[in-house]
Amino acid sequence: MTNGNLSAREPVGGTDDAAPRVFISYSHDTPEHQQQVHRLATFLRMRMGLDVHVDLWYDNVRRDWSLWAIEQLSEADFILVIASPKFKQRADGLAPSHEGRGAQFEAAILRDNLTRNLKEQTERILPVVLPGRSIEEIPVFLNAYSTTRFEISEFTEHGVADLIVAITGDGRHQMPERGVWRGGARTTPAAEPLTVARMPWVLSTPDLRPGDAVLKGVRYIDSIVMRPSSISTEATGFLDVDLGGRFQTMCSAIGVVGDDTERSQVGLFKVHVDGVAQFERQVLPGTPEMIRVDVAGALRLRLEMSRSWRTVANDLMHGADVGWRPSRLPELAWGNPILR
Repeated sequence: MTNGNLSAREPVGGTDDAAPRVFISYSHDTPEHQQQVHRLATFLRMRMGLDVHVDLWYDNVRRDWSLWAIEQLSEADFILVIASPKFKQRADGLAPSHEGRGAQFEAAILRDNLTRNLKEQTERILPVVLPGRSIEEIPVFLNAYSTTRFEISEFTEHGVADLIVAITGDGRHQMPERGVWRGGARTTPAAEPLTVARMPWVLSTPDLRPGDAVLKGVRYIDSIVMRPSSISTEATGFLDVDLGGRFQTMCSAIGVVGDDTERSQVGLFKVHVDGVAQFERQVLPGTPEMIRVDVAGALRLRLEMSRSWRTVANDLMHGADVGWRPSRLPELAWGNPILR
């Protein structure tokens, strides 16, 4: 017996030697139920690359089905138990001894395996609920409510995704590396704050630069300043930094550089954390703000600032009669953004 603790945990779809061997145990409730089991087996073998075995494909010769079942249950890396009313009845010992002998025999072996090594066999024996069936039809010994079950809504890659995760061991959400615990020992030094301007930028637009910025008379060192090199319909600059899950918060001033009063100097500031927008604020000239954004456990941070050149165009058009022109291109800044 292979226990499920082998190269079966490699991604499926590779060579035949690397593909996990899967046996499907079920009861012949109705022809329709048999057809559903056959569809599942065919999909998993042909589309997902699993080495699937089911009795329907072994009726070509006279054989001892008890010995065949023992071999399949012993050699399989994973066993799919298909929920149905008759399988539950036979597996739970509620059916007459002469009814569904094959299902009763296989269920007895599965119960014995679980008793012998509960943890190992819980990971190996996977209860499956097909479309139109119910978790109430899972045999009692598989603990449908206290352990994972696999409800398949359709025979597609999305429909069997959870089942494939259990077979490959390749979960959708990987546990991040644990950082240094900051409680307890007094000798553990606190993490030094880092300014975004001095960190390596994973990705950035060319119109951003680190430097000083004056927002309403206050000078912020290690700022990130944006001043585009040409006029476009919409000017947007951004930068990405790798957080690695090390920080809790990001604090920064945001505003229009200098003491501009022109309407066209309005800026829009946004913060994205792991690709999700967490903050958005429009800032008027002469009214900088201090902001604080939660980045606890985040891997990536994006700081973005922009202003619409439609505003500039409107100002030019409406101010033409009085000779008004914007004195310069708008310049925006993140004032000393710090990660703690």
